[in-house]
Amino acid sequence: MQKTTDPDDGMPGPGTRRVAVIRGETTAEIPVHLLFRDDTAPTPVVPQPGPKPTAAPARRTARPLPAPVRPAPPGDPELVERAGPVVPGAVAVAAGLAALAGCAAVVWSAGLIPAAVTDALRLPSYTDAGGHGVMGPARWALLVLGTALAVVCFGGLGRGRVGCAWVLSLCGDYRGSVRRTGLVWTSPLLLRRPVDVRLRHWRSEPMPAVDADGTALRAVVLVVWRVRDTARAALAVEDHVVYLRDQVEAAMARVLSRLPADAFHEDAPTLRDAEAVGDALTRLLKAEAEPVGIEVYAAQPVRIEYAPEVAAAMRRRRVAAIDARHRDAVLSSVVDAVDDTVARLTSRGLVELDDYERRVLVKDLTVAFYTGRGGAEGA
Repeated sequence: MQKTTDPDDGMPGPGTRRVAVIRGETTAEIPVHLLFRDDTAPTPVVPQPGPKPTAAPARRTARPLPAPVRPAPPGDPELVERAGPVVPGAVAVAAGLAALAGCAAVVWSAGLIPAAVTDALRLPSYTDAGGHGVMGPARWALLVLGTALAVVCFGGLGRGRVGCAWVLSLCGDYRGSVRRTGLVWTSPLLLRRPVDVRLRHWRSEPMPAVDADGTALRAVVLVVWRVRDTARAALAVEDHVVYLRDQVEAAMARVLSRLPADAFHEDAPTLRDAEAVGDALTRLLKAEAEPVGIEVYAAQPVRIEYAPEVAAAMRRRRVAAIDARHRDAVLSSVVDAVDDTVARLTSRGLVELDDYERRVLVKDLTVAFYTGRGGAEGA
């Protein structure tokens, strides 16, 4: 004889769909005195007058990480890097030597070179009858011109290095930039301002900030950058290195204030996603540094931690959240195991249980499974 299902005892028969033995299960913590009650009569639920129950509050949704929506500070459109006046150093050296040779020839032709020198070099002497040289106005002009040419040629020589550029200016006016290496010549009247154009990185000190919940944080950032436009880096701002550091601190404060540092009891974006935080920070810094000729390649948070005054409290809160999630998972697995066990026993006809016996069995199985899981995990 086939066994039928009694709608009151919850025992499924053949061909019927399995129903959950423990209805309305939840993964929240269940007080023991409510889970294992021995009274057989269910407590009637008396509806209370009043407003309808409101829905559970929605989880907090974190705002997306910021994009550079604010307009960046405008730069001078006319202040753009261009090639400055430069000559190969070998040409300047040859011209300087030629000027010195011309000065020596003028002095020799005036008879001002000692006789011992002219005799040693086997050169004719151009002294007067008294053995003295004569410098006329023409020779003085040639001597001054040659000396000035030699000073300009040798005074404008410089050594260009790899990774370093010169920004040239005259009376406050930008005249161009020099990125050549080796021996080069520029006008000695131009002011040379060296600018490092190598790929550089800067690791910040711990910077104060707050997250979306107002919790005090300390963040360390690594920025990889280089000077792309030497004219703007040298002339558009007083100190481009100080400017970049200030912008890093401001951008970090904007990014960290959009998300919480940790989501203890919910699955939501947090500042622990270093890749997303780094991408947002890099976008902000690129927009802010472009007007001063700086190109930012990457800005990545190296460490984000709680400030010392709140670190201990937040550590305890994190440990409590981890423990709560662990107990939640264990309780869910125990409830599923008890439901499956009772369903198998009753569906195969091994036991016939009324409501009281089913509650006792659920109680015993729950205690046994929970104790077994806790002992195994503790070991």
